[in-house]
Amino acid sequence: MKSFIDVPVDHDFPIQNLPYGVFRATPMEPARVGVAIGDFILDLTTLEDAQWIASISGKRYFRKGSLNAFMAAGPEEWRHVRAQLTALLSEGEPRLRDDEAMRRRVFFDQGAVHMELPAVVGDYTDFYSSREHATNVGTMFRGAENALMENWLHLPVGYHGRSSSLLVSGRPVRRPHGQLKADDGPPIHAASKLLDFELEMGFFVGPGNDLGTSISTRDAADHIFGMVLVNDWSARDIQKWEYVPLGPFLGKSFATTLSPWVVTLEALEPFRVEGPVQDPPPLDYLRSPGPSAFDIQLEVGIRPPRAESVDIVCRSNMKYLYWSMYQQLAHHTVNGCNARPGDLMASGTISGPEPQSYGSMLELSWRGTRPLTLSDGTERRFIQDGDSVVMRGWAQGAGYRVGFGRAEGTVLPAV
Repeated sequence: MKSFIDVPVDHDFPIQNLPYGVFRATPMEPARVGVAIGDFILDLTTLEDAQWIASISGKRYFRKGSLNAFMAAGPEEWRHVRAQLTALLSEGEPRLRDDEAMRRRVFFDQGAVHMELPAVVGDYTDFYSSREHATNVGTMFRGAENALMENWLHLPVGYHGRSSSLLVSGRPVRRPHGQLKADDGPPIHAASKLLDFELEMGFFVGPGNDLGTSISTRDAADHIFGMVLVNDWSARDIQKWEYVPLGPFLGKSFATTLSPWVVTLEALEPFRVEGPVQDPPPLDYLRSPGPSAFDIQLEVGIRPPRAESVDIVCRSNMKYLYWSMYQQLAHHTVNGCNARPGDLMASGTISGPEPQSYGSMLELSWRGTRPLTLSDGTERRFIQDGDSVVMRGWAQGAGYRVGFGRAEGTVLPAV
């Protein structure tokens, strides 16, 4: 399948992808909903107003400058709209291809627009679902014999994050302040010295569930709109002092960076694979009826201040996650907690079995004891002021890739 828009085989946004996002043509113009195709954005708000696309229900989903209404519409509407867009963009379909006036109205250069968060996020939950990551961190702080806590192999551990500090890719991140505690002496108030990234994937909830009900692993896919890249920035020194007994707080809540394009589960379906063997077997409500992992290649790069190139420091894969997003959603709602359209749930750091696949500086530098040397000759134990962290992800098909674009943020000095 090809589009009349020229898309190279190694581009993130071919016609097989068509991820959704929210953009402004200029900072002062209203936000619009679009899909990415090659280097362009197709403006769905204008197409819908012009009745070039329509929903099954007759509702208009793309007029409010966010994806929440469309996320709430459910899989039947998602498939219906996607089918229309695929047909409209196909190389053999002349309707849009040959209408020069309409093309001028609905196509925008991605490099010339301002991207926004794709949804109004009411709630944000972060999980801790990579066995390799949990084992590495547990080994550092508790020793190899006590690396995993007793509950870890029985449920997807998570905590409630701050939706207010979610940032779209490209927004800078200010180094946070907090309480720091040395091994001896009282705590001090200071800027974090151990700023870190965490390589994660996140999913947006589509139709939610009523309070007092739950979502099963079997039905979870119908409640997940799509996925984004997530950088769960972490201040390790603040986190170390504060996390007992209730978990992360100020060490996480200062910033979380998201890629702007939401890749749908329909686009990712060809890349569904079996995940890790779960031993002991999970309780019945956490058992999945089929393959629930995705073969999505992930990488993290660091670009030092004034450097033009990015040093790749991590290569990992979403298929390493021990707990799938279907299990995460099922566990999140098993107590009757209601998830709502546009809620974001992140995977936790995605580390693989090899050192180069570790998804955080905490692991890559092994708590700062094994510094990384970048191509400019400088060393990194953790992230420094002026560094840009760039995350990318893609699923590789035969002659095409389904990509996520970038989740990028540059660290500004504390004030």
